[in-house]
Formats: sequence, C-alpha cells, structure tokens
Amino acid sequence: MKKLLIVMIVIVFVFGLSVAAAAAVASPGTEADPVVTKSYVDAQIATVSSGSSQTGTYQVVQMTTGQKMLGKAGAEIIVRSGETTAIDNGANGVSDITAGLDLMTGTPIGLNHLLLIPKEDGRGIQANTEAFIMVRGSYTIQ
Repeated sequence: MKKLLIVMIVIVFVFGLSVAAAAAVASPGTEADPVVTKSYVDAQIATVSSGSSQTGTYQVVQMTTGQKMLGKAGAEIIVRSGETTAIDNGANGVSDITAGLDLMTGTPIGLNHLLLIPKEDGRGIQANTEAFIMVRGSYTIQ
C-alpha cells in the first residue's frame, strides 16, 4: 500500500512538472506562441500605411497638367480620365499589367489600365491634361 502511494505521488508530481513546462514554453502572446487579435492586426495595418493612400484601398487623385506622380514600391495606378504618359527610371519602364507591356518615358497610358510600380526608383506617370487617377499604395506628387 505504501509503495502504491509513493508511485501515485511520483506520477502526479511528474505530470504536474510536464504541464508546468509546457505552459512555460508556449505561453500565449510570447514569441513561442504569438496570439493576436483582429483589432491588433487592424492597428498594425493602419500604422504600416504611409504616403498618400491607405493600404488595401484605392484613393482618387486629381492631377493637373504637368504634375508627376511617382510611385513607391508596390504602388498600383489606374488612369480613369485625362491624358497621361509613363515615366521610366532610365533603364526600366512602368509595368502595364493590363496590356502586358513595359511603358517607357513618353508612352501614352491607356485609360483603365492597371499599372504597377515595382520599386521606388523614380517611375510613375505624368499628366498631360487634367487627369483623375486611382492609386493604391504610397506615392509622391511633384
């Protein structure tokens, strides 16, 4: 009877240690077990969004004749109205995803074509007339 009691105490002790060790290794919210809430993710997305547009949404921008819109890495641009031309970086053009083309400086941009700026290196568009642009991502107007 005494041996059975000792064995039971040892088993409970070992079980208790293993539960405590597992809890210490994977505590929620630690680096080992990161737990986040939707509100935390939304707040992080809001802080990442920089420049003139919010992440995930298109913003309508009115450009006047002669203005340039230079996109930052990953910016998406859609020309809705007006006449615009591409601005390249001297070696590579603006990616016209709709047409499957690389637009070099001076190339007219078709209305409603989706343009992609792969990295921040001076690529963008220039308005030759008043133009309305939809843009998602960061950019600068000159």
